[in-house]
Amino acid sequence: MHPIANRQQAAAWNDWEGVHWAEHPERYDGMMGAFNAPLFAAADIGARDRVLDVGCGTGQTTRLAGQRAHRGSAVGIDLSAPMLDRARRDAAAAGLGNVTFEQGDAQVHPFPDHGFDVLLSRGGVMFFTDHVAAFTHLRRALAPAGRLAFLGPQPAGPDSAYARATAALSPLLREASPASRGMGSLLDPVRIRQVLTAAGFTDIEVAPSEAPMTFGADADDAADFLFSMGPTRHNLRAADPATVTRVRTEVRDALTEFETPDGVRIPGAVWIVTASREARGLPAGREA
Repeated sequence: MHPIANRQQAAAWNDWEGVHWAEHPERYDGMMGAFNAPLFAAADIGARDRVLDVGCGTGQTTRLAGQRAHRGSAVGIDLSAPMLDRARRDAAAAGLGNVTFEQGDAQVHPFPDHGFDVLLSRGGVMFFTDHVAAFTHLRRALAPAGRLAFLGPQPAGPDSAYARATAALSPLLREASPASRGMGSLLDPVRIRQVLTAAGFTDIEVAPSEAPMTFGADADDAADFLFSMGPTRHNLRAADPATVTRVRTEVRDALTEFETPDGVRIPGAVWIVTASREARGLPAGREA
């Protein structure tokens, strides 16, 4: 693998949390896939585009990008070998010959200059050790008319639907699990704009998006998923079994509020962020 800037995240995503994501992609895609439509609308991928999917995980967004860029290409990059193994298998099963995956740290990976038309990320850009350095590096990988589209979470208030559903669990979540460190790094639209401006991007837009996130088939199934996720397992690893059983029952009961014929669907909110490598209207070959 090429040089790594974020060794902590590389270790975490190649450990048990990365394995869990690789073994259960349908769970995490069910949760985050609610935002695929607004993310891809913002990315506006054309048939001949060359797409780089940053923090691609198990590859759902890379596959979707490859389907849209059917005369172009889609490359997914991620730190996690287990997740990339799953991504490659699923892309092969789908017959997507224009989709490939690379293991590496996008902050320092040796991308070709001007090698991509679209930079895409469904949250993976949160985990950089130095966001300005990372986005500066990624901007060099964009063609002069290239564009960026990514999503990141909005701050979760104490009265949010997710907070209500997990209120019994929240007091036990005292620290971030290894893989979830950095998830709150781009919550503030002001900071997002500052980072991208410092990295040289222009035409920056940050728009809110809301969608129902699917956590399971019913309340019991959704509780199983929540208690299998990295942050929960990390914080409950030494908890009293009786306490875990009690809290799980309380969370399951709270999740019944969100049961629908389509499963347990909890409203979620993200930022959809777009930017351009160069200001619109500049000559196509001009270097910024």
